[in-house]
Amino acid sequence: MGSFKSFRQAYGALKDSTTVGLAKVNSDFKDLDIAIVKATNHVECPPKERHVRKILAATAVARPRADIAYCIHALAKRLSKTRNWIVAIKVLIVIHRTLREGDPTFREELMNYSHRGRILQISNFKDDSSPLAWDCSAWVRTYALFLEERLECFRVLKFDIETERLPKTSSPAGASKSRSTSRTILSASDELIEQLPVLQQLLYRLIGCQPEGAAYSNYLVQYALALILKESFKIYCGINDGIINLVDMFFDMSKHDAVKALNIYKRAGQQAESLAEFYEYCKGLDLARNFQFPTLRQPPPSFLATMEEYIKEAPQTSSVQNRLEYEQREESPPPADGVEEKQVEEENNKPLQEPAAAAAEETQAKEEVKEPQPLVSLDSTDDLLGLNEINPRALELEESNALALAIVPSG
Repeated sequence: MGSFKSFRQAYGALKDSTTVGLAKVNSDFKDLDIAIVKATNHVECPPKERHVRKILAATAVARPRADIAYCIHALAKRLSKTRNWIVAIKVLIVIHRTLREGDPTFREELMNYSHRGRILQISNFKDDSSPLAWDCSAWVRTYALFLEERLECFRVLKFDIETERLPKTSSPAGASKSRSTSRTILSASDELIEQLPVLQQLLYRLIGCQPEGAAYSNYLVQYALALILKESFKIYCGINDGIINLVDMFFDMSKHDAVKALNIYKRAGQQAESLAEFYEYCKGLDLARNFQFPTLRQPPPSFLATMEEYIKEAPQTSSVQNRLEYEQREESPPPADGVEEKQVEEENNKPLQEPAAAAAEETQAKEEVKEPQPLVSLDSTDDLLGLNEINPRALELEESNALALAIVPSG
């Protein structure tokens, strides 16, 4: 067994040196190709920092887009051709670090390339040269799924949950501690209903990156797992901030949106429990000495009951939409059935009148028919939602409906 492992190491080193030699002769981007080969060689250790820095410099915003696209193409080719788990995981580490530490242009080009080549879809990857390689191959596949979901999350959110955050704000209680908050704390309800399920799916992929078998104690796997753990804190904070924002707007939602929000809230509680178990699992690893794991708490079940009670009597549309539709109906009420036909029939059956008498009758009719007073002012453009009531009738309607959506405790 030892001689076979030594043979594979020697064979991998030979392949690396051959690839480097070909890059020096045939490649127009020989420095970049050599850095990629050396950063993702067959040696079972993390990529060396100097080679990663060369790749980061080659994908900087000052470089042409063609150079960045070539770097992604070279990494994708390296990943698709290898059958060695060490090379595969090191390629994924380089991609992950470039996403975290590089310029946004690399992420944009990687998204464009993924539409065509699907660089991170390696569900068929397998290295069965040893029991260790078999277990590590399974973890490599889950790692690739997490990175692919990370790109999909950015495609929906239009911002990176890892890097783009709001400035630090002090805590409400006036404590000295302060923390930066995610942009989900300011999102509208329709945006949150779209964003939070994507973040929860990303967290699901992250929790799935739990090493099993021989991969549990492998140092290279733990190095990549440390990168994932660093992102787990901000992903969970983004979901938590979004849930706080969603709860604040919950009792103004329509029934359709409220059902979606309740499902998001329930899944957040389940994922908090799963993430806490994942953290407990990772505390047994050597990398845990460099991390401070947060304490996660479950949402109160009593609030879930309150949300479910609201859904039973929630309106079909949101309160703002109801108000706009109501104002529109008051502004232009539809005619009743058969009114127009009756008026036409009466006009046709009416005998001819003298012009003077007809004019006098028309003037009297105009004086009797008064223009209905609007519920809201239509002249001012400062109040687009009709919040400035100018009619006592509107005030009576508001007072009579003041408790229509109130939640009154039983008994």
